[in-house]
Amino acid sequence: MFDYKKLIKSRRLRVLILGWLDWIPDEVMLRLQYRIKFGRKLDLKNPRRFTEKLQWYKLYYYNPLMTQCAGKNHVRDYVKAKGLEHILNEQYGVYERAEDIPFDQLPQEFVLKSTVGCASQQVMVVRDKSKLDLDATRKKVNDWLAQFPNDRKRTNSGREWPYDGVKTEIIAEKYIDSSMCPDGLVSYKIFCFNGKPRFVYMIVDIKAGYFDADYGIYSPEFELLPYNRVCEANLVPTTTKPENWDEMLKVAEILSSEFPHVRVDLYNVQGKIIFGELTFYNDSGYMRYDPDEFDYICGDWFELPEKVKRPRCER
Repeated sequence: MFDYKKLIKSRRLRVLILGWLDWIPDEVMLRLQYRIKFGRKLDLKNPRRFTEKLQWYKLYYYNPLMTQCAGKNHVRDYVKAKGLEHILNEQYGVYERAEDIPFDQLPQEFVLKSTVGCASQQVMVVRDKSKLDLDATRKKVNDWLAQFPNDRKRTNSGREWPYDGVKTEIIAEKYIDSSMCPDGLVSYKIFCFNGKPRFVYMIVDIKAGYFDADYGIYSPEFELLPYNRVCEANLVPTTTKPENWDEMLKVAEILSSEFPHVRVDLYNVQGKIIFGELTFYNDSGYMRYDPDEFDYICGDWFELPEKVKRPRCER
């Protein structure tokens, strides 16, 4: 397997290179990426692995709701339409430019995030606004916006078509205080297939950042499973089961009911469920599991739908 990240360490440069290759048709590019990342051929005719089926999902399934739900702003309308407005985090504003953010009107604690960026890379947690370097903050936020510009064709490195229609904006929302949580802030990433939660990928005590957190894969019965992602060695031996665990699973069922597969991200603070986001192509379908059999197990859960033609031209 070719480790391209060691060869090209700059993520910005990798994105730039992918932009130069944007003329390559989606299927050809996904086959090439899969070969580079896994060292094996991508089977699209008879996919069995979860990672293979996610590539098929990108190419052959279209649902306009996926564009609405891919962005972190308009997905709120979908959550409201499902009767779950009460799980939405408080939002202070949505802005097109960093210069539009009224820092003087925001509370002392808040979070800034991009509507399309990765949670581990385009999120800023502000605990004390008085210590904030506004010039540096505006520059960082504008860098986020520049990575996914609205005024020209965007590079979609993973060929995830729903994001092509998402407007890049900056959201300011309420900071989730995890001080009363027994395990710190926990992100419950509930993987659902045909409206049924099958496993929960948990990131525990993420206040220190995703790369310093602990990880674990749990069953819907809250049993720690003997699987993990290759890049994350720390399994969580024990965590506190939320008293409203069944309610969380029910929320995931409701939000996932429209899609063959989606990951539903939730938080739970002192019994209050808080919505995070919906993700259709976890890690763009390039995650590696240890042991490898879990890729097949997830693939068995993922029942592919009939092909639905997308109303767009080939790239």
